[in-house]
Amino acid sequence: MIVTVTPNPALDLTWHVAALEPGSTHRADTGQARAGGKGVNVARVAHAEGASACAVVTHGGATGEEFFAELVASGVPHVTVPVRGATRRSIALVDERAGDTTIVNERGAALEEVEWDVLRGVTRAALAAGRAAAPSPASRARDLAERTARSREEAVHPARYRALDGMWGAGFSSGKTAVPGAGVLVISGSFPPDTPDDVLPSLIALGRDAGATVIVDTSGPALLAAADAGASVLKPNEHELRDATGLDDPVDGARELIRRGAELVLLSLGADGMLAVTPTASGDVHVLHARLGEVLAGNPTGAGDAAVAACAVLMDAGTHDPEQILRRATAWSAAAVLMPLAGEIHPSWPELESALTLAEKPLPARDTHTGEVSHVEADVSPASDPKETR
Repeated sequence: MIVTVTPNPALDLTWHVAALEPGSTHRADTGQARAGGKGVNVARVAHAEGASACAVVTHGGATGEEFFAELVASGVPHVTVPVRGATRRSIALVDERAGDTTIVNERGAALEEVEWDVLRGVTRAALAAGRAAAPSPASRARDLAERTARSREEAVHPARYRALDGMWGAGFSSGKTAVPGAGVLVISGSFPPDTPDDVLPSLIALGRDAGATVIVDTSGPALLAAADAGASVLKPNEHELRDATGLDDPVDGARELIRRGAELVLLSLGADGMLAVTPTASGDVHVLHARLGEVLAGNPTGAGDAAVAACAVLMDAGTHDPEQILRRATAWSAAAVLMPLAGEIHPSWPELESALTLAEKPLPARDTHTGEVSHVEADVSPASDPKETR
């Protein structure tokens, strides 16, 4: 099973306009609202492609109620943690003439200390899904949430936990029969303002303690913190990587994350495809580059989330080969661009995967005595078979 954690989800609002003109008034058809945030998108794609997934999210305020209602209607398995602050909004304006998208993301509301505790408790319960326990993980998660509500003298709306009951009743153990817990933990997206420094490392530790592979898709200092805390896979784009490391060359930036402990860096390059960077026995890195021969026009919102979903689905199924992961992640990312809303991929993804070109990216050779760099070309071979932290 894949568990995704989205500490700062959003109600995604999308409008399509014929052409976006700065400073002008625009008319559009009725926009679309969807429960979003990077981890929600990952779970939505994984679930649609037949994988077992559960999204752990917060929600609050009037926006949160709309967010929650859409999430329930979507059928994506989830557990929600009610919080005091209102769920933020993310606004996407799709320019159909230019074929690109302008996005405005609200920052979100800070979580209280007890809300972080509940989120960690619910994540732990989801990771332990199916393991024999008394009381069941669902009961423990629900008890934590109820104690939080009582501490504020607020009542917990029963419907908010209907999805939690449904998750355990739809194939996960109630604690009487032991089956494996989650194989992958995905921590995605931005964090709310004033998030304590220990939150991300503590979430990563929960995944590692549960024996799950931990994938993190975030930005800024949190990206470095994730590498230091033992995340197995990191998925930045080149702008996020540059901002986090201060290094202009994307391979150098990925090398820094590997040096800090990451085992695989999936680096989005936008229209130029994606890199998979892994450590080598010699202490340097190996870099594979996948790309399509043409640029796809559409809505790139959620393309990175689709790449993370591909990685999570393969790893949950026991596939850890960087080349296979890179192929699937690049294909699903491209297929997401063809869809109007984040959290979906176009059914043509197998054809896109077969059209990919895969190459080893040349690296500068370093003289072990002088440290000087000379550029050498690596063998390049075609594939043999078929912006965005929010």
